Amino acid sequence: MASNLDRYKDDLEKLVQRGKALSLDLAIRVQEEYGEKLGGEKLGKEFEELKKEIRAGDFQKDYQRWYTESCALIRQMIPDRLPEFESLYKGESRRKGITLETYTIQDWLMGRRAGTNQFTQEKIFPDFGAILMRFQMQLQILQSVESRFESTLFDIKQLVLADLFDSELDTARELQKSGFFRPAGVVAGVVLEAHLSQACTNHGIPMRKKNPAIADYNDLLKSNNVIDVPQWRFIQRLGDLRNLCGHKKEREPTKEDVSELIEGVERITKTLY
Repeated sequence: MASNLDRYKDDLEKLVQRGKALSLDLAIRVQEEYGEKLGGEKLGKEFEELKKEIRAGDFQKDYQRWYTESCALIRQMIPDRLPEFESLYKGESRRKGITLETYTIQDWLMGRRAGTNQFTQEKIFPDFGAILMRFQMQLQILQSVESRFESTLFDIKQLVLADLFDSELDTARELQKSGFFRPAGVVAGVVLEAHLSQACTNHGIPMRKKNPAIADYNDLLKSNNVIDVPQWRFIQRLGDLRNLCGHKKEREPTKEDVSELIEGVERITKTLY
């Protein structure tokens, strides 16, 4: 069975290859639009052959999915580079105007283009070229994840925990299939509590309570802006289901209750870091 480390490597390889294709798509189109104006010469037969390999409009069609998946991987592997990666897409929220330095990929995807010189009617700056530059920087950040895998300083604690949590959730599923709903829910609840505890540690959030529970970790993550209100309510619901399974004074948990709990915990372990 493939480990989480193997899955991360596989995901990274796919994202890098797709990123290279998107970069090539942009490069070809920049060459077509600006090649002569910037003093360059259009490529010959090689240029035309490359064009055949890239579907028109690939970047507009595929970038958002590539960006979302890349953010998730970077957040897990090199979180200190995530703000830089995101800023190349959306830039500064309080910019005073659109210039070559402040123009973003988001601007271009939303149809915003560089203004024109009122005398020459030429663009003030090459907006298409700016997007290519920003995207290539994003791709380089993503590629730097590979060195993280190879580095002796790479902290595999998160990956080991993820494998452990996956194994525990598999145990919960087996218990549920056998009709042991309460034990299955308790096992899933243990995974949820452990993951929330690790998330607090990852974000440097201290826990002062001696014996914290799911609700305590959930409230801390919300108050420190790690999760939003909808996520907080979702985890709160999972905590209620866990309590239903763990306390015999409550009604008996149903198969549907336990399924909701297990699936919800799996979702949290894959999206909250």
